[in-house]
Formats: sequence, C-alpha cells, structure tokens
Amino acid sequence: MKTPSNTLEKQMKEFLISLLNFFGLAWWVEVKTSAPRCIYYFGPFLTAQEAEAAKAGYVEDIENEGAEGLCVSIHRCKPINLTVAEDLGKLGEGGLLPV
Repeated sequence: MKTPSNTLEKQMKEFLISLLNFFGLAWWVEVKTSAPRCIYYFGPFLTAQEAEAAKAGYVEDIENEGAEGLCVSIHRCKPINLTVAEDLGKLGEGGLLPV
C-alpha cells in the first residue's frame, strides 16, 4: 500500500518532469531505425540515468516489431512527435522543437 508521502513524492516528481519537459530540459531516449526509417522518442525522464535504465525495454519492443539498424541515444530535447517516420512525411522535419 502506498503511503501519502510516496504519493506526494510521485506527484512532485511528475510535476518536475513536466516542468523540465516544457523548457526542453527533460531527458529522452531517441531510437533511430534504418528499416523502417523512423525516429522514436521515449520519455520524458528526470535524469539521464533513469532514461538509461529504461532504454533496454524500448529497444527490445522496437526489435520485436521487426525494426533494423537501431541507433540509440539519450539526450535532452523536446520532441514534437513521439514517432517520426519517413512514410508520414515528417522525417525531414527532425521532429524536435528548438530549445
């Protein structure tokens, strides 16, 4: 059972992540694939370490979907779209807002 302090802690963390994300300072896992040509964003995370810890699960999911040629990075950004795909006509746009 969750105690009130854990719930408050979680709410404060979520608020901080939302604030960081608003300013483009939250951490995201970016996965680029060559087949299909896509960029996937997973996050936001409070720290690079949290993003690193979650990275393997996202990579596994994308590999299970049959994607090939994965390139994974973790960085601060502010994605416009969580999936940027060539067939959606958005790949050339970069999928990020300038921060």
